[in-house]
Amino acid sequence: MLDARSVRFDEAGLVPCVAQDALTGEVLTLAYMNAEALRLTLERRELHFWSRSRRRLWRKGETSGNVLRLRQLRYDCDADALVALVEPAGPACHTGERSCFYRDAEGSASPERDAPPAPGEPEPQPYEALPVLERTLIDRQRTRPEGSYTVELLDDPERIGEKVREEADEVARAAAGESDERVAEEAADVLYHLAVLLRSRGIGWAAVMETLNGRRR
Repeated sequence: MLDARSVRFDEAGLVPCVAQDALTGEVLTLAYMNAEALRLTLERRELHFWSRSRRRLWRKGETSGNVLRLRQLRYDCDADALVALVEPAGPACHTGERSCFYRDAEGSASPERDAPPAPGEPEPQPYEALPVLERTLIDRQRTRPEGSYTVELLDDPERIGEKVREEADEVARAAAGESDERVAEEAADVLYHLAVLLRSRGIGWAAVMETLNGRRR
């Protein structure tokens, strides 16, 4: 079991810790722990850090309420870096962004401290597709914009099931004789409609993925 004696702290007595959303895999923030912050994190199951600017211990979210609840703490091969898998209670960044890493180094956003993101940046990556889709569906369910296809489906549970069956049949037929591109397009349709079905039941992708994890034990 990891404890402070096993960690290779730097000359200032600190070790970097990356906070990653345990449900989606998205990187949320980077901060530093000393031995006491590490102890408190493991004991209280909420991330604690050492503030290098204020030179004091702090609990993430102690002011905003956006705590990071610890699910698992991992460490690298050299034991000189940590990854905390967490459940965020709100935006991880003090700017209000979900993640502190909201700008692209080659993008058009200002590099000034706390500058806002640029529209459309950073470019979405494949692993972000399902988490972003799930958050979009939750927003559609809450705000119910007029003319939304998603809202129409959520209001008609029987139709959702029909669409999942229809789209699954289409991807199977595409796989039997169409291009890889068409198969990917039809698979995306299946995933979207399945996501709506899950949303209608209040089931998140994490529950599905945890079920899959359970099957490999």
